[in-house]
Amino acid sequence: MIEVEMDMKIVSVANMRLHWAAKARLVKTQRQKTKNALAAVAQSFGVDVLPVTVILTRVAPRRLDGDNLQSGFKAVRDGVADWLGIDDGSEMIEWQYNQRSGGPNVYKVEIEVIT
Repeated sequence: MIEVEMDMKIVSVANMRLHWAAKARLVKTQRQKTKNALAAVAQSFGVDVLPVTVILTRVAPRRLDGDNLQSGFKAVRDGVADWLGIDDGSEMIEWQYNQRSGGPNVYKVEIEVIT
């Protein structure tokens, strides 16, 4: 099992009123940060360990509803898939989404990859 924790604020991008370029920068940053964080702890991890279960946990002061939670994690999910070297829609990856309270002004993402 691999566990990574990152400082990152997951918000519902479906409800954000961002210019397309600003949204693209946010998505690119989250995706690359996720891939880099996973690569830093497990450089030799890849498609040879599939199938895997990936648990994405949002830590924030307030909860999101289920569909906003999942859509908020889209860039992170893509970053995990990039790191694994496989499409995020593959049946070789089971995605699970969680969230918990982290107190005022605490925003984190926890990623668990279970083989």
